[in-house]
Amino acid sequence: MHRTVALLVFSGVQSLDVSGPMDVFSEANRFLPSEDHYRLETIGVEHGTMPCSNGLSLQAHRHYAEVDDAFDLLLVAGGPALVRQHFDPALYRWLEAASARAASFGSICSGAFILARAGLLNGRTVTTHWNDAAALASLCPSARVESNRLFNQDGKLYTSAGVTAGIDLSLYLLAQHHGNEVALHVARRLVVFTQRAGGQSQFSPFLTPQLEPASPVAQVQQYVMAHLGDELTVAVLARVAHMSERSFARTFARDAKLTPAEFVESARLDAARVMLENGQAPMKTVAFACGFHDAHRMRAVFLRRLGVTPQQYRANFGSTRLATQPGG
Repeated sequence: MHRTVALLVFSGVQSLDVSGPMDVFSEANRFLPSEDHYRLETIGVEHGTMPCSNGLSLQAHRHYAEVDDAFDLLLVAGGPALVRQHFDPALYRWLEAASARAASFGSICSGAFILARAGLLNGRTVTTHWNDAAALASLCPSARVESNRLFNQDGKLYTSAGVTAGIDLSLYLLAQHHGNEVALHVARRLVVFTQRAGGQSQFSPFLTPQLEPASPVAQVQQYVMAHLGDELTVAVLARVAHMSERSFARTFARDAKLTPAEFVESARLDAARVMLENGQAPMKTVAFACGFHDAHRMRAVFLRRLGVTPQQYRANFGSTRLATQPGG
């Protein structure tokens, strides 16, 4: 069964808000039978060529006034000016009707502001780029704006955080439609994180594909995240899973697509990134809290995995610096 995906675009749109989701669903067609292919379309707010915020130009397939389709998924892309940018009331009326017809709808990044002005976020739980969350809450006081989520689902409404989070949302939707294996193949093709969880920090990478919560591997993952400072050897984790060490190691590698040791290191790295992004704790404190035991070992992992030291990471992504950066 073909699924139709449409993205609403406009002058000043963030190009990655469009190309990211489009590439996810386009790449998925490589792994799906022809009868299950996604049909992708861009819908223009204006006629003709529209410049993106980075200078590229887009030519939409159709103008919104020509569209009365019932899409499976209708997404509104974001753009740096949308916090203050207004469109013709006719667009908002069209979007309200098109969203009602769609099986699901939503926004990428600041595209949530277009949905809000169309009255589609009233009373809903949503997210957007962290830097624009307060402005969205002010625009739509009845909405619950969760600024520290990568994406959020409220019924058939899906909203995502800044820019690349649109890829995370699209991978999540792809997994819902066709399973985790297809989403994993697409993530590998695009060389992105397999999937970041919607409830995680907007800067924190998800570590493995989605798993059934009751599975032994998922339970071990949750245990690791709750006990980062403890000894987390294969023997310890196998006991948590109630499995032999050999069977556990084989099952974990098969289901999580990485070894237990790799998962533990990634989980500790992820936790350290969050601490560095959101606080000013000394490096020794961060290292101990996240299970690295000393700052030298944490520094070595950062250099090997990210190519920067923890100090450099904090300088680039810490809350003090990020508070000065504009959204998109």
